[in-house]
Amino acid sequence: MGLSILALTVVLSYLLGAVPFGYLIARWRGVDILKHGSGNIGATNVGRVLGRPFGILVFLLDFAKGALPALIARWWSATHSLDLPAESLAVAGAVAAFLGHLYPVYLRFHGGKGVATAAGAVMVLLPGPTSAALLIWLAVVVASRTVSLASLAAAAALCVVRLATEPQPWSEEQRILTLFCLLAAGMIALRHRANVGRLLRGNENQLKDTPAMMHLSKIVHVLALGLWFGTTIFFSFVVGLSLFGTFETIAAQPPEKRPAWFPAWKAFDGPPPSPDLPNPLRKEQGSRAGGVIIAPMFRWYFGIQGACALLATATAWSWRRSHPGRVHALRAFVLLAALVTVGAGAWLEHEVNALREPRNAAFDALLRHDPPHHEDVAPTVAARQTFARWHLYSLGVNMLTVLLVTGAMTQAAFLPAEDKSDG
Repeated sequence: MGLSILALTVVLSYLLGAVPFGYLIARWRGVDILKHGSGNIGATNVGRVLGRPFGILVFLLDFAKGALPALIARWWSATHSLDLPAESLAVAGAVAAFLGHLYPVYLRFHGGKGVATAAGAVMVLLPGPTSAALLIWLAVVVASRTVSLASLAAAAALCVVRLATEPQPWSEEQRILTLFCLLAAGMIALRHRANVGRLLRGNENQLKDTPAMMHLSKIVHVLALGLWFGTTIFFSFVVGLSLFGTFETIAAQPPEKRPAWFPAWKAFDGPPPSPDLPNPLRKEQGSRAGGVIIAPMFRWYFGIQGACALLATATAWSWRRSHPGRVHALRAFVLLAALVTVGAGAWLEHEVNALREPRNAAFDALLRHDPPHHEDVAPTVAARQTFARWHLYSLGVNMLTVLLVTGAMTQAAFLPAEDKSDG
């Protein structure tokens, strides 16, 4: 039963993936797309030959024919008992649809590059890495106006993010999805080998700097920069300060005034055994509770910052190239510096998080004895000071990011003009 369903899924998915929407839409408009532009049936060539609206339509249809087989196969696996490895049916449907687009039987196996179809498939199977890959694609397109380079960068990003974010990418449950990522990226790179040659020679096709493209880059830049600025300000000065302040205030209250959901540990009621420890000790419980709550937010905090930083920096550097001038050059370097501080901040937060558990363990070991053992005081103070030092580094880099993004926000008043005469 399982093998017959698998075979049927592969055949039907291939036939759907092989439907040459680019070729059919071009024929509908009286054009043989195989004889125009690059001769490719994909969205980029259709958009170049027939216009952007038709290119977008082909992209959406190619995206859908990659997503639907994976989506239907995953639903079938979830609702029926099949003697197949986890995710194998969905991956089989995705691979078959992808290969159908690359080698369509309807056009004597002359297909497209597979970027849109692969994106649709992996968006269903791996939405997180795919979202990051699409972000990289958009950033590279905006910065370079080169779709092939953006596609290759997105394929590489898909694999990197998958391997970096999945704790066990080669486990039995995750191996097949990891292999699909690598296969899709490898096939996309293989289909772009001619583009790689043109990129190396410097004569690859690029999108034109049309007014519509300039408007799009401005919209992307302003939205990304605004979200970046708002995120850093709100998280740093509203969420962080109010959260820690609230918990430390509650923790400093006498036990009889503490709310029932935040009980006091008797060991926190005594005097601090060292002037280097909190006074009163109850404040430690409040700051630790705040840290437990805020720690999971950092993944989102740096994730949002990273996405916004890539888009804002990419658009700024594209303007630096197309609109020479001090304002645009300064904006590009300010945003590049801010992007670097976001990466440094993410790394520092990882280090701070690794030091949090040793600090807490040392403090708990100290307070488990009444009175505290003298030999436990020095290790506890050292662990807290090490944590505090790295936390201070993290806060300093975060404040530098805030300053740089604020500076970039002021430069948003000087967006490039379409006639390239500004600056």
